[in-house]
Amino acid sequence: MKHIFGSHTIDTGGMDMAVRRAANAGLRAVQIFTAIPKYYGDKSTIKPERVERFKRALDDTGVKPEHVMVHAAYVLNLAIQDERWERARDGIRKELERSHMLGVGGVCFHPGSCTDSEAEGIKRIAKALTEAMDAVDTDVKLYVENTAGGGRTIGRNPDEVAGILENIPDRHQKRIGYGLDTCHLFSSGYDVSESKEKLIDILDSFEKASGRKPSFFHLNDSEGPLGSNRDRHKLLGEGLIGVEPFGWLLADKRSHGIPLILETPQQVVDIEREDDTGDPYDVRMAALLESLSKQA
Repeated sequence: MKHIFGSHTIDTGGMDMAVRRAANAGLRAVQIFTAIPKYYGDKSTIKPERVERFKRALDDTGVKPEHVMVHAAYVLNLAIQDERWERARDGIRKELERSHMLGVGGVCFHPGSCTDSEAEGIKRIAKALTEAMDAVDTDVKLYVENTAGGGRTIGRNPDEVAGILENIPDRHQKRIGYGLDTCHLFSSGYDVSESKEKLIDILDSFEKASGRKPSFFHLNDSEGPLGSNRDRHKLLGEGLIGVEPFGWLLADKRSHGIPLILETPQQVVDIEREDDTGDPYDVRMAALLESLSKQA
């Protein structure tokens, strides 16, 4: 199949249960946290038994390790110019270590924000990534995620994403890339809902600036209006982007063969630890995406 749909499922009971819930919703990819996302995670490790359970879940469900995306902690700010920068760098380094143990495909992260110039912020982001990759020899990739554009965040446009990638030394270029979040695009002023041609132009602008195609997509509708800088995700078709643009995206070859991850609401948030049932919202979204895929 040309499209690899997934979801950031609830991990109550462990990362292995997140995999099983995604698979039972009819999905072939999954996004997980390897540590609590509200903390730096720079000292968090994974016990061998958790790694074993996770890999067993992949074997049991047929979800390929390369189709597992790890999302780094939200609090990591690689652009900041104070003492928190070192903890953010160490958090990314530790994320690479944990992800290497799990054998997954990649780690996506929000670049962060700064109070001085964007150019200096971009340099600090690239420095943190470079030092993390120097410290951890792994095939796990690091992926810049475009931002919704609030405040002084970096990564809201093609030039900023490309700037981060360009500042990574040649020895690590094969280990770095980027992905695009549809809600973030819309919230930062890129109208992916205007027309198919407009959506293609937006994707072209990121590819032209960076010299490469995206390595993943986050498929999210937007609660906030165009250019609102509001990072509020909705189920596909229940926000201001609508369903049709996701069909346009699936028709573009850049969406083929890479993880397409839903970061949309879950209906059952208080699920039991042993319950591996696919979330009803994920089941509905999976069916919608499969329908759009067949039309693409």
